[in-house]
Amino acid sequence: MKDEPAENISGGPDGGGVEAEFDPSEADTRAEAVVDELGELYWRKAYGGQDAFECLVRTILSQNTSDVASQPAHDSLMNRYSGGDLAKTLADAEQSELVETIQSAGLYNQKSEMMIDAAAEIVDEFGGEAAFDAYVREEDPQTVRDRLLEIRGVGPKTADCVLLFSGGRGGVFPVDTHVHRISRRMGLAPPDADHEEVREYLERDVPAEKCGFGHTAMIQFGREYCKAQKPACLDGPEACPLYDYCERVGIDEIEESVVDPAEAVADD
Repeated sequence: MKDEPAENISGGPDGGGVEAEFDPSEADTRAEAVVDELGELYWRKAYGGQDAFECLVRTILSQNTSDVASQPAHDSLMNRYSGGDLAKTLADAEQSELVETIQSAGLYNQKSEMMIDAAAEIVDEFGGEAAFDAYVREEDPQTVRDRLLEIRGVGPKTADCVLLFSGGRGGVFPVDTHVHRISRRMGLAPPDADHEEVREYLERDVPAEKCGFGHTAMIQFGREYCKAQKPACLDGPEACPLYDYCERVGIDEIEESVVDPAEAVADD
């Protein structure tokens, strides 16, 4: 089993949580079986413990970019602005200075504005990051999710990451581009399912305690094996450790062609 990579902005050593052991019981669903296999291939970890506002900032930085680009931006931001109440500090930050700090993350004008606005909203409603952190950890998860989604720039994946990595809420399976692609390609969700529908299927079929590492391990699987344009299965069944669990929707192994699962269904 591999160690979770530090560059995984959603997890890694700085992501909070602890290594966990789960009973290798017989899976009740194919989605659970896939997650169990991912746990054997990568890691099994119970998440939680990350500061809620910093987690929100990290996830905003990671939007539409890679960890390679967003991690340095996060490090630069923390070097410049940490040391006090981060939410209060960012609420009063000069946008031009913040833009300069997070340039490596891309879309820096948009992200800097989103972070300053989010910080101001959190300070105005909660008084600062400590009270916001308590709210995320202690309030009803659906209430927290709904409130997070009211913040400009916070979508379902960002809200779910805050719930998972800060609140440590079981049963939360954030859906990014990797999870969305893999779940539909493998047949764990309908080929034309949107991100929210994929989340509903995964959270229904994967036990609550396995959703967290299922999310991060599936992202790593997407980076290493189930890539968008050239999945490992095109090199033969032996090239993919999850080949026997996958329906390969949108993949033609003979023609060595790949389309989005939704396109494959539309063409039938």
